[in-house]
Amino acid sequence: MKSPGYFWKRWHPVALLLFPFSILMRLVVISRRLAYKLRLLPVYHCPVPVIVIGNLTVGGTGKTPLVIWLCNHLRSLGYSPGVVLRGYGGKATSWPQQVRADSDPKVAGDEAVVIAEQTGCPVCASPDRADAARALLQHAACDLVISDDGLQHSALARDIEIAVIDGERRFGNGMLLPAGPLREGVRRLRHVDFVIVNGHCRDNEHCMRLESGRLVNLVSGETAPLGDFRGRRVHLVSGLGNPQRFIRMLREAGLEADLHLFPDHHDYSHGDLAFDDDMPVIMTAKDAVKVRPFADRRCWYLGLEVKPPVDVINQIVTALKMKENNGQKTA
Repeated sequence: MKSPGYFWKRWHPVALLLFPFSILMRLVVISRRLAYKLRLLPVYHCPVPVIVIGNLTVGGTGKTPLVIWLCNHLRSLGYSPGVVLRGYGGKATSWPQQVRADSDPKVAGDEAVVIAEQTGCPVCASPDRADAARALLQHAACDLVISDDGLQHSALARDIEIAVIDGERRFGNGMLLPAGPLREGVRRLRHVDFVIVNGHCRDNEHCMRLESGRLVNLVSGETAPLGDFRGRRVHLVSGLGNPQRFIRMLREAGLEADLHLFPDHHDYSHGDLAFDDDMPVIMTAKDAVKVRPFADRRCWYLGLEVKPPVDVINQIVTALKMKENNGQKTA
């Protein structure tokens, strides 16, 4: 079975047929951005600095692990960051939603709960990032707002923009949706402050690596190095936009994985893990927050270690301080 967007990797007859719709998408993107720039649409300026971490493409790039890393590092430097995000997959009847580590991912979205759990920072989810930022600052004493995704959401003014790119997939066939994977044109990268690439990077890009961390048992909280499972056959369960890197991590560690791949932000049920054996079940943290209510001792999630270049955090903090001192904001 072919995955959605299978023709995005290169030129393909299906992409050619959809190309006129990509032209329409480009016109919509340009028009909306111009409307915000001319203040024809309202732009919310936070009373504290805003960092937006986003991407140009559909599917996972490693953006959320970077948000978690940046939150934790900025806290170590004395900042009090809060996070806003879409809350994708959440079925809340009203927004914004203040999110805690024990919030229901079915209500607020899995990524929101993972960020709250792994950072301890205040988190607010809403399809409208500006509303989320307002609500966040009303409920928490934050001196900095980090937006997970939102590069295309100009209703929230930002001081620093960071674009994250998947070093393997890059920009596919270079077309905008629906003919390609792009939300907006690649030229948009000329206007961001930092381009961070998950994997192989080029000139003027910062390289980031995602490496496997420790396994955490969903029932006992016990941790173990991934190497302890070398040579064992396991169930790999994933509801990611791009699961290939996760699959490769397990295989490179010497695990034999039976794959159980679900759509991104999959709403798990008990039946999804009803395996008729005692093999370990390994998943990501994003899967784990939804599986935990019915997990058993076979279930583990794999932590990730983000390895950005040493100078990136210094450059981000320097840029943040310069923006604060100059009082500059960009839409």
